[in-house]
Amino acid sequence: MSIDIEDSAEVVPPRPDLRIESSRGAPVLPEADPFYRPPADLAALTPGTIIRARRVELGLLGVIPQRISAWQLLYRTTDVHGEPEAVVTTVAQPTDADPAGPKRLVSYQCAIDAVVARGLPSYCLRRGANAFGSFPQFEMVIFANALARGWTLSIPDHVGTDGHFGVPREPGYRILDGIRAAQSFEPLHLSAETPVALWGYSGGGLATTWACEMAAGYAPELDIVGASAGSPVGDPQSVFARLNGSVYAGLIPLVLAALCRAYPDLDKAVRARFDRRFLDLMAHAESSTVFPILFRSIGRNVDDHSEASVAELLREPQFRGIFDELRPVTTAPSFPMLVVQATNDAVVAVEDMDEQVWRYRQVGTPVQYIRDRLSGHVSLALIATPLVVDWLSDRFADAPLDPAGPRTVWSLALSPDSLPGYRRLLGVAARLLTGRPLT
Repeated sequence: MSIDIEDSAEVVPPRPDLRIESSRGAPVLPEADPFYRPPADLAALTPGTIIRARRVELGLLGVIPQRISAWQLLYRTTDVHGEPEAVVTTVAQPTDADPAGPKRLVSYQCAIDAVVARGLPSYCLRRGANAFGSFPQFEMVIFANALARGWTLSIPDHVGTDGHFGVPREPGYRILDGIRAAQSFEPLHLSAETPVALWGYSGGGLATTWACEMAAGYAPELDIVGASAGSPVGDPQSVFARLNGSVYAGLIPLVLAALCRAYPDLDKAVRARFDRRFLDLMAHAESSTVFPILFRSIGRNVDDHSEASVAELLREPQFRGIFDELRPVTTAPSFPMLVVQATNDAVVAVEDMDEQVWRYRQVGTPVQYIRDRLSGHVSLALIATPLVVDWLSDRFADAPLDPAGPRTVWSLALSPDSLPGYRRLLGVAARLLTGRPLT
């Protein structure tokens, strides 16, 4: 059943029969966990409606218990084909959050980069999760800095339970509906007027970009004050070609495995053009977290697995049409953005990000764009954290925007102004490692 995805501007409260469950013991993988199952009347629910909720315990790397108040919300949203679906967001607050105090909500998009369900934040962030090699487990050191400011977090499974990594539009629906769900969840003491910020890096940055571009049309009632998108991919087709033969070549079978799940016609085209060894790599990508996938394909040249080169394949209609659809920058956000990018990024070309930022600025989006010469694709996620958190704090405070245009620095870590931020970052990491409260 198709729905009108634009007709969903009202925040709907949770279902009247909503009960908050308590999850005990080691987490169950999503495919075997009844909590993830959508109800029979899913299509009748308004996007953002909470279906069920439960309290969970978070653990650093799945091992060290955290003094963080956390719940999971299964809510109604929409997939790339306009069909209703149910996904989960993990919402969290400091343990000592004042119910009557001012509230700020940050939707943090993890760099999920996975098809397998054990890579979803709703699973791998929980204590006892068996998710070795899952990047979101390491990102707790990053997003915990928002909790340390007293803010509330929504961490959505923006690739969906079926692992649609890289698929267009879906992340925007899931992020925005996850915000709606969080605002209506009574234990968080938020409201429809609670100011919201978006934050993500790499795959999480791409997901953040989709939410930024779709917010005005899909969720205009949300008070989004700003968004930080770190190395947010820009042009997926360019990245796809750039990865071939590189250290990150394993992302190619991973991305194709995810896209084939969403586009059956693409699945037929891939199976007709690639050899058995490459299809085996795709099968491995569907059952593994990101780091083992990368290690298995370091330096792999995809051209060796097909009669046509990657460049030739990307020119074929079956591939070109889908990759054109994957590219955002169709609608410029109306709220401020911060974009950080490593000039020597081995995954995302700085030229692609230059173009995306240029397009946004051409139509009036206030974008602060900072390029870092000494960082790499992975390291910049952590190095930029103090800057991002300070920038988001300024947006919540409605501070004046930096009027300067794009600038390039040797390293964000070398600025004298950054030292207090790195001291706070180290303090947050120490509290996570020892399981102490963050505030």
